[in-house]
Amino acid sequence: MILITNALRARLLGNGAAETETDHFPVLKLFNPAGAATWLLTELDADGDTLFGLCDLGFGFPELGSVSLAELANVRGPLGLGIERDLYFRARFPLSVYAEAARLSGHITEAEGLLRQTAAALSLPVSELPPDPAEHERR
Repeated sequence: MILITNALRARLLGNGAAETETDHFPVLKLFNPAGAATWLLTELDADGDTLFGLCDLGFGFPELGSVSLAELANVRGPLGLGIERDLYFRARFPLSVYAEAARLSGHITEAEGLLRQTAAALSLPVSELPPDPAEHERR
């Protein structure tokens, strides 16, 4: 699987090149289909390899940090499965909301209620979009 399409790469590079520090919305979600690791990524450095975002290796301590795209692309788990891109992920909140919700729950979460509560606690605007019923069915 192609982890980052050209369109996603352009968005990530644009976020990475921003002159001011911005609380970007995650551009993509990567995950290990055979494990608990998940990444919500917002930026790509000009080197084309260093991604920044919320990283959760499944040990209960998600953190903001950087990860190498080349290293993720080379990961092979049981049965030769590699890291995959969540084709259905659509960010509804800025990265700070996902990070705080992950800190509270011990893992990256897309639980709408927790994300909305976290956004309110951080005094950030909450998405006016109604929850997508198809998202609930996919979980």
